[in-house]
Amino acid sequence: MRIGIDVTGGDNAPHEILKGCFDAIDQLEPDDRLILAGDEAEIAEALVERGINDDHLEILHCEETIGMSESPVEAVRNKRKSSIAMLSKMSGPKAGEDRLDCWISAGNTGACVTAAQMNMRRLRNVHRPGIAVTVPTFSGPIVLIDVGANIEPKPHHLAQYGAMGSIYAQRILGIDNPRVGLMNVGGEEAKGTADLKFARDMLRDSEATNFIGYVEGRGVFDGEADVVVTDGIVGNVMIKLAEGLSAGIFKAIASEVFEIDPELAMRFEPVVKSLYSKHDYHEYGGAPLLGVNGVCMIAHGSAVGRTITNAIRRGQEFVRSGVNQAITETLASIGQESPDSSPAREIKT
Repeated sequence: MRIGIDVTGGDNAPHEILKGCFDAIDQLEPDDRLILAGDEAEIAEALVERGINDDHLEILHCEETIGMSESPVEAVRNKRKSSIAMLSKMSGPKAGEDRLDCWISAGNTGACVTAAQMNMRRLRNVHRPGIAVTVPTFSGPIVLIDVGANIEPKPHHLAQYGAMGSIYAQRILGIDNPRVGLMNVGGEEAKGTADLKFARDMLRDSEATNFIGYVEGRGVFDGEADVVVTDGIVGNVMIKLAEGLSAGIFKAIASEVFEIDPELAMRFEPVVKSLYSKHDYHEYGGAPLLGVNGVCMIAHGSAVGRTITNAIRRGQEFVRSGVNQAITETLASIGQESPDSSPAREIKT
């Protein structure tokens, strides 16, 4: 398996990204390769400093870098020698023998989505790809889709997110017959926009989803649904709010306990760390862009070493899972063929 890593992407690049790659070597098969995309001299220097000379690692020199604040479309079009542009092209249906099975980036999310759609194209029958994040809740992990790829989805996009999210929840999280909920301002049938009601009806009529109706924000962490469907803005705001709130609560608890009884705080520390690890987004690595013809994993911009290590593991699972083929077949079976999205040669994963 060949996995491309954007060494230049993220707030902690390149050192933490490279650390994650080095730590992932032990989980690779003999024929697996990690393609480190970035400045060749910088990567080579890091290898020398750590005394690493491993056949699992290859360097892909990239002359350009896409910044976090750059316009996604313009950056991908104008910086064709950037790590994001080159990795996405190497993952597309027109790539040659050096084709990548998966690529991972903690860089500009918009640029990753744009590059994936431009160079990898969509899977057959998919109207619009969506980012599917695994969210830790008190009832176990769930799938939230979309969290930033599609900020103005049409009803049929949301309906497809329900089907794609269900397949991902089944094959990656091991959830049998996942319950699908549509995010809304309330659970009542009369609430929501016309588009949300149309999407609700499409999800309800779809044989590909076990639709349970609307879910509110508080219901997400109560385990009301295994797959939560929403638009890119709501999903993105929600996931970042949850991350900040989770980190803040654990810090506040630790601080209060230490102030009251330092000795108790020392005994309580393992419990806090255990709870935090179960609700830490770093543990889940990257989020796949579901619906593209290949595997693109988007990691958090603040990714550290273990984020990348876990993203590599999750990418391996995705490649082996057959998610993409299942998405194509499922959407065709429910009559959502889309001839215009058919790639020249579909990559089976």
